[in-house]
Amino acid sequence: MAAPSSLSRSDSASSLRTVAVVGLGTMGSGIAEILVRAGREVVGIDVDPEAAARATAALESSTARSVARGRLTEDERERALARLRTSTDLADAAPADLVIEVAPESYDVKQQIFRALDDVVRPEAILATGTNALSVTRLAADSARPERVLGLHFFNPAPAMKLVEVVSSVLTAPAAVAAVTDLAVELGKEPVKVGDRPGFVADGLLFGYLNQAAAMYESRYASREDIDAAMRFGCGLPMGPLALLDLIGVDTARTVLEAMYQESRDRLHAPAPILRQLSDAGLNGRKSGRGFYTYEAPGSATVVPDALTPRQDAEAGAGRPVRSVGVAGSGTMASGIAEVFAKAGYDVVLAARSEEKAVAAKTRIGKSLARSVDRGRMTAEDAAQVLDRITPAGSYDAFADVDLALEAVAEDLEVKRQLFAALDKVCRPGAILATTTSSLPVVACARATSRPRDVIGMHFFNPAPAMKLVEVVRTVLTDDDVHATVLEVCRRIRKHPVDCGDRAGFIVNALLFPYLNNAVKMVQEHYATLDDVDAAMKLGGGYPMGPFELLDVVGLDVSLAIQKVLHREFRDPGLAPAPLLEHLVAAGCLGRKTGRGFREYARR
Repeated sequence: MAAPSSLSRSDSASSLRTVAVVGLGTMGSGIAEILVRAGREVVGIDVDPEAAARATAALESSTARSVARGRLTEDERERALARLRTSTDLADAAPADLVIEVAPESYDVKQQIFRALDDVVRPEAILATGTNALSVTRLAADSARPERVLGLHFFNPAPAMKLVEVVSSVLTAPAAVAAVTDLAVELGKEPVKVGDRPGFVADGLLFGYLNQAAAMYESRYASREDIDAAMRFGCGLPMGPLALLDLIGVDTARTVLEAMYQESRDRLHAPAPILRQLSDAGLNGRKSGRGFYTYEAPGSATVVPDALTPRQDAEAGAGRPVRSVGVAGSGTMASGIAEVFAKAGYDVVLAARSEEKAVAAKTRIGKSLARSVDRGRMTAEDAAQVLDRITPAGSYDAFADVDLALEAVAEDLEVKRQLFAALDKVCRPGAILATTTSSLPVVACARATSRPRDVIGMHFFNPAPAMKLVEVVRTVLTDDDVHATVLEVCRRIRKHPVDCGDRAGFIVNALLFPYLNNAVKMVQEHYATLDDVDAAMKLGGGYPMGPFELLDVVGLDVSLAIQKVLHREFRDPGLAPAPLLEHLVAAGCLGRKTGRGFREYARR
């Protein structure tokens, strides 16, 4: 082991002038590009001469585009290209101050590289592995210089993605971590320092979610298109989970999950059998031309129809006419749903427990429409017409003639059952009765009526006027024409319906809340800070909000209730609510609405 004095003298970002990148696939080529653009001398090494040629061609192409867009001068481009040289011989890493290994995710392959590097590079060189699944500690322990080994996990595509996870083992010298962290900052990245466990922060949270989505699809609970649409439209994610698995590579996802499960023994990390089936068949996603979806060609991003693609010309079943809609409730969701239907031209009865509450809800809609007018999204005349279509009422008797009655009251099963029993008596025969529940069994609401075949779930997302998704939840008792009617109504109000069965969490919450719960466990175990976890998911996963930002917005009490429902229904120990979440709720720290949750907020 090198002396501490040599570590402190040599380890700084400015000392890492020459970098060897071992492995010139997509990730290695991207890392090489970042380094040469930042003024580093780079030796790109790959056993395959064609890979080295592709890396050079990729750099030439990307820098040419930068010149065309005015981001680089031709002289700067020539200098950048001159800073990259390629080789097929690992011995050419000898002058490197830093070696970044980006070889396939295999202990055998990576250990062979690290053993060979021990005989090649100078004693003070830092060795970094780009693994996202394997143990950095295990790789370090097999090296002759474990204090110089760490993880440097870039995200794909490396030139565009800001996040870099800097992974230290118990053997890593702090000065080496500091030098590489400073280098990441110089490269324009946002480094997050984490300890060594499979998946680190971003992939540790991401792959559990992806695995659950694969299992959901495998169980035929929902189609691949509906699962992906639900997470894009319901959570604002840039890609659906199954499309993302195809982009990452089904085989890579399986490797990461197997490493995570080896460590955690959490069933949520046990690879879904379909991942093994697809990878064993060579159906690894975009790179092979087929995975969960089928692509135009290997490497293409263009999805083409296959046997599982829904037919665009498929005729919908005969539905029921819907001209008028009743919305029960006076809160934000009820008023938002009423606004959505009125904008689509429906006559709406907005009923609450009192006339005053119903009028107040209509007033809230008026303010929302006024904001749309101020922003130029609609005219004052159109806003007035929309508001005129909404009739407030202080009794559910006003629903006597509606074609669709939709409740948006408190998320309490007994409250909803009582309301459905009342609607059963008031609404005319043939009227559809719908619940907006996000976690309760729809069939329990249906059984409170004498017409369970007319009952269905329509789970809108908040704020209803802005969010495109509606989860359409049919029970084992729901009539086909009721289902067909609601799908058509969703399209008429310009929402994207997705089909799912009547089980806890439906699609979105069943995938979202275990991910949030796992983030809480990560902080609870002192593996990473709130800020680092939020940054990792926004920068590494492209999420619009970090998990702790989202938890505080949703409300910790709401999140805990949904997590309890999921745990109770699926009986999976991995779904048990994190104790830290329970403690915060018990202390009254519920998020933004109370001024304190995982973070503190200024009181309004």
